[in-house]
Amino acid sequence: MPSLRVLVTRPQPQADEWVRRLRGAGFDAAALPLLHIDAVAPGPLRDAWQELAGASIDAVMFVSPNAVSRFFAARPAGLAWPASVWAAAPGPGTAQALVDAGVPAERVLQPDAASERFDSESLWAHMQSLPWAGRRVRVVRGEGGRDWLAQRLLEAGARVDFLQAYGRGAPRLDAAQQALLHEALSRAPHFIWLFSSSEAVGHLPALAPGADWSRSQALASHPRIAQAARELGIGRVDAVSPAFDAVCAALRDAETRCLQSPRP
Repeated sequence: MPSLRVLVTRPQPQADEWVRRLRGAGFDAAALPLLHIDAVAPGPLRDAWQELAGASIDAVMFVSPNAVSRFFAARPAGLAWPASVWAAAPGPGTAQALVDAGVPAERVLQPDAASERFDSESLWAHMQSLPWAGRRVRVVRGEGGRDWLAQRLLEAGARVDFLQAYGRGAPRLDAAQQALLHEALSRAPHFIWLFSSSEAVGHLPALAPGADWSRSQALASHPRIAQAARELGIGRVDAVSPAFDAVCAALRDAETRCLQSPRP
């Protein structure tokens, strides 16, 4: 029987998908989404599809799987991804979502599979050699976000605009999820948090005011997220690639440590 319960904090539906995959790999996983995704008016998304069809866009950057799913949910009937348009993704999850949505794999720009991390910086390392001067690039994202990649594209001569595909808000935990959060704090050594967003970590103080996080442990998919978790007070935080196999390897290491720890 697994010695640790893995708490997947991604927004839905990605949380349930990760839980399914982790359980298939032999882990005891549960969803505890720490970001709520809100719908936005579909009109601007449908208009963006018409612009794509009119060949006025050269590349579209999707910041997350949710950006992909919300954008493609608004696709008008009969429109396919234009063969001349690049789709850019900061990591393998978003890239796979694009392929699953119908974007040809050869039109997807993503960081090298051997990258130590998956973010805007590693994506730009893969994109910067392309001729961006005069090209029009659209960034599909949630409400607000980090503008680092857009700035690099502007410096390279591209024209960049933003399209909000969804809103992000505080989690809405039901009674079962609130009980799970309480158990994760009261039995901290038996749980491990899987963080993929600094914003998600930032919601925990309001969900558990005054909580002692010193006995908790976490895996974070980026150094910035790991830093946010450490600032919260989590006792052990390890940075890990967001690739599924890397997460599984880190979880097995954590389970081994748990089994080797002296029992109270």
